[in-house]
Amino acid sequence: MAALQAIPAASYLFVPANRTDRYAKALDSGADAVIVDLEDAVGPQLKDEARTALAGWLRRNGAQPRLWVRVNAADTSWHEADMAAFAGMEIAGIVLPKAEDPAAVAAIAGRLNGSTQGVIALIETAAGIAAMRDIARTPGVARLAFGSIDLQVDLGMQCDAIESELSHLRVEMVLASRLAGIAPPIDGVTTTFDDVPFLAAAVQRSLRLGFGAKLCIHPRQVAAVNEGFRPTTEELAWARAVMAAVDKSDGGAISLEGKMIDKPVILQAQRFLQRGGVV
Repeated sequence: MAALQAIPAASYLFVPANRTDRYAKALDSGADAVIVDLEDAVGPQLKDEARTALAGWLRRNGAQPRLWVRVNAADTSWHEADMAAFAGMEIAGIVLPKAEDPAAVAAIAGRLNGSTQGVIALIETAAGIAAMRDIARTPGVARLAFGSIDLQVDLGMQCDAIESELSHLRVEMVLASRLAGIAPPIDGVTTTFDDVPFLAAAVQRSLRLGFGAKLCIHPRQVAAVNEGFRPTTEELAWARAVMAAVDKSDGGAISLEGKMIDKPVILQAQRFLQRGGVV
């Protein structure tokens, strides 16, 4: 079987930019990617200091292909200084909060190395939802991410514990990503990190809706998120059996255990194998 494409990251762990002592720990946590946060996690009086600390750490520690920087929003006074500090750094890319304007997203992407870096556009306002398909199609956008908590505030919503009221918007984000041909989107945070069954159920809902990753706010969440987006042993066994049947076929009708195997079945098997890291 031909090698499958690289597996998109499933877990993105936030770490405050003003806590340089936590950067290495976050990178060693098992998370697929780390987002160093200059926005919500850092108060106004500490933003300049945090930016300087992160830039210094990056200069000392060299290329960090798994590290993203969440800059301050494009309409803030800190944004340009953030971009000037990190656009030239060897990092995975920029996480843009409150992404609403495709032109602003394109301008940010244009300052990065398009062959190795990208933008994660965080959709967390009504304007962002309205522009989501155009943002997803903007060159340089690697993924969309769902800022479900901020969105509830912006829309004046009061959702239940599992955010049932936002399901249709999550589907819209999955659709926007698919139409743009980018990786499946990143679901929003689960604020509890001690209730593993609750988190696991949230990951399964994300997966069923078509998301491919989730934002994490604590290292304890990483293992459950990684495990949730990984196919089960039974799913991998089924996928291997499907592809074995395809390999043995002569181009005619294919069946497995009394069931016909057609193109959608083959694509699902390939997705299981990709998510499981099987080549």
